[in-house]
Amino acid sequence: MLKTGDKAPNFTLMSDKDEQVSLTDFMGKSDVVLYFYPKDNTSGCTSEACSFRDNLATIETKNAVVIGISPDSVKSHQNFKNKHELNFVLLSDPEHKVAEAYGAWGEKNMYGRKYFGILRSTFIIGKDGIIKYVFKKVKTAVHGEEVLDVLY
Repeated sequence: MLKTGDKAPNFTLMSDKDEQVSLTDFMGKSDVVLYFYPKDNTSGCTSEACSFRDNLATIETKNAVVIGISPDSVKSHQNFKNKHELNFVLLSDPEHKVAEAYGAWGEKNMYGRKYFGILRSTFIIGKDGIIKYVFKKVKTAVHGEEVLDVLY
């Protein structure tokens, strides 16, 4: 997994608006709160997304944007965003290439079964493209507040 001080890998993915979004679109303009989550409309992922939704106005006062990435399809993201009135960009990474580049894809273990999937994590990326902070474990219900505590 990438760490504080590393250069954030650039990427281009399709958004919930069916448009291409690149990390470089934000460089020099604002910090980026890039969070990886496993699946739309699951309890933990919904809780995390709603925490970002509820804290977005304050996050934006810190000159930062929020971007969520999961392997779900654009259509799934559109449904998730509409259902929960999410007010930030969701990107589709179906081949998990961006997740792999950030170290947010790896082996998981649930009920004794091992499989590969998204490792829930968040990266705060500065305007200069350098990672300022990494959350390797998050408390989904209050993650928006956790992020606010480290934005400056």
